[in-house]
Amino acid sequence: MAENFKKSYRFAYLSSLYITIVLTLALGVFLYTQSILNPIFVIGFVLVCYAICFFIIQYRVERFIYRRVRKIYDDIEMLDVETIEDTPVTTDMRTLIKEVEKFAQQRKTEIETLKIREDYRKEFMGNVSHELKTPLFTVQGYILTLLDGAMKDPAILDKYLNRANKGVERLIYIVNDLDMITKLEVGDLNLNYTGFDIVELVQSVFDLFEMKASKKNIALTFDMNYTEPIIVHADKERIQQVLSNLIVNSIKYGKEDGTTEVSIEDLIRNKVIIRVTDNGEGIAQAHIPRLFERFYRVDKSGSRKEGGSGLGLAIVKHIIEAHHERIYVESDYRVGSEFSFTLEKVKKFPVVDVSTKTS
Repeated sequence: MAENFKKSYRFAYLSSLYITIVLTLALGVFLYTQSILNPIFVIGFVLVCYAICFFIIQYRVERFIYRRVRKIYDDIEMLDVETIEDTPVTTDMRTLIKEVEKFAQQRKTEIETLKIREDYRKEFMGNVSHELKTPLFTVQGYILTLLDGAMKDPAILDKYLNRANKGVERLIYIVNDLDMITKLEVGDLNLNYTGFDIVELVQSVFDLFEMKASKKNIALTFDMNYTEPIIVHADKERIQQVLSNLIVNSIKYGKEDGTTEVSIEDLIRNKVIIRVTDNGEGIAQAHIPRLFERFYRVDKSGSRKEGGSGLGLAIVKHIIEAHHERIYVESDYRVGSEFSFTLEKVKKFPVVDVSTKTS
């Protein structure tokens, strides 16, 4: 703890001034009644009285406050050594109050942040537990049924083994998604940058999910006819994953006989923005800030019926941020949603592919 002090003389000189004025008036009245009023004597008395009062009061105040202030600083130092260690002790009560209030506000903010993180941790652990135990219990149920004698029936054996295999596949799907998010967060996932036609990639994703969309009679379409290729510089496989997740979500939560539309627009500074728009259920504004959290679901019951790991949008966000780009979401409840993200645009395919590690 630093021993130097920021001293405050305000209390001492004001108190000394008041005492000197009162004593001087009393002395003046007394000398006046005795008819021996001497101005030089009075002036000398004022100076001597003020000096004595000032030094006594300042000394006593410093001694009195020091013990209490030092105790406060020592208590604070025990809680936060790094921020208090180089701070000089002050006997200025205004400064001390401000410092203590600032310290208390910082601790309050930290406590509130820790509570939010703790709530998030509990919710996350509950979601992970739910997502994992459902397929685990399913697999366990089929295996126990087979062990209890059902395996003797070839038809039941084949059916239950296939169902158990689907449960295992779902577990692998969830674990792989979690592994990918972890790698993206710690910068341990390589991005293989290449130049490719984003229009062609979107069309390939349309073709991939055409059958899924047709079950709800949802049209997958562009906003216009793109006759020229639009070349972007990114990891093609990861951007395909982003588009797949966004388009699957638009189909999953879209209305029957609806539309999923993709548009590609030029932005400033050699950027393009890809928009995926649907006229589905939409998302309430209260849910939008948490959309990209792991396992966060807007409709708890409906989304589970639709399946999925609950990690799709979290993966999308991390992939786009790994490209040092931005992702946006706009939605009107029961009207539709629009997810959009930016990519770097290039005029032609690069001659050499470049692999970089995210940071």
